[in-house]
Amino acid sequence: QVQLVESGGGLVQPGESLRLSCAASGAIDTAWSMAWYRQAPGKGRDWLARITSVGSTNYADSVKGRFTISGDNAKNTVYLQMNSLQPEDTAIYSCTIAQNTVVYWGKGTLVTVSS
Repeated sequence: QVQLVESGGGLVQPGESLRLSCAASGAIDTAWSMAWYRQAPGKGRDWLARITSVGSTNYADSVKGRFTISGDNAKNTVYLQMNSLQPEDTAIYSCTIAQNTVVYWGKGTLVTVSS
């Protein structure tokens, strides 16, 4: 079992930045892929970015150039740096870890962008 805990969400004004963290614990394999998703109120869940245990990254076109995913293997933590946030970025942000064909989800952290 793997546990994921997201943190760093909150209320920010348009144009501001925020960094989310996703801390993994438990039976973490040496090969994994971690990703960030978000779900806005009344909408479906969207994939945002992915990072693998060897450091390769991928981004959804909607956030490319504005969001950056990074990881700290020593801390088993993945980050999502979000810049130039806009009201449409308001959502619950969740992280996942995929290893050995199993995907674990965190409970998410709420990001609200409002003036």
